Amino acid sequence: MLHTATLLFLLTALGGLVMAGIRFATKHNPPAWLAMLHGLLAASGLTLLAYSVFTGPVPPLATLALVLFLVAAGGGAVMSLAFKWRQRLLPAWLVIVHALLAIGGFLSLLAATYG
Repeated sequence: MLHTATLLFLLTALGGLVMAGIRFATKHNPPAWLAMLHGLLAASGLTLLAYSVFTGPVPPLATLALVLFLVAAGGGAVMSLAFKWRQRLLPAWLVIVHALLAIGGFLSLLAATYG
């Protein structure tokens, strides 16, 4: 399951890079369909990761990845509901913090899965 979660988060990260590029290059928010796909992939990976952490022995880095991804997901929800929903430009600092948390989670998950 960690392998599948890693793949889902990799796809999520690629979408996140595209969305960050759109936000910083065009000074516009990314399209809603892309943000929703990004959130769906992230939620799928998060569900698999949480199931793995809570049902079986996993490396401690997998638990750290879960915590980091949960905090990143909170930031993503804030961006979606407090800014995108109201058609306000996403704050650059929030996009960067969200990305850094997700990168930390992904690196932790990679180390837990393949390390």
